[in-house]
Amino acid sequence: MMQLDHAGPLRYRIEHLRDRLAREEISELGVRIEMRGSGILLWGTVTTPACRDAILRIAAQELAGLPWRQDLQVGGVQPPHHRPEELS
Repeated sequence: MMQLDHAGPLRYRIEHLRDRLAREEISELGVRIEMRGSGILLWGTVTTPACRDAILRIAAQELAGLPWRQDLQVGGVQPPHHRPEELS
């Protein structure tokens, strides 16, 4: 009995999503896109909620009809809010 390879179309769609994210003005290097079982996982850290929303919008367009999930976290890029240590 011949088994169908469902990984091929998933890999193609993953690469297409990677290409599109690279072309858009998002430039988030902390986003990973991987095959997990029979679906796709987007995970990593982004700089702002707006950036996360843009990535999820693009992913929804590019991965329409495929099972996918996300675990994108917004990381802080603000300087710490404490005084510098005083050395004497």
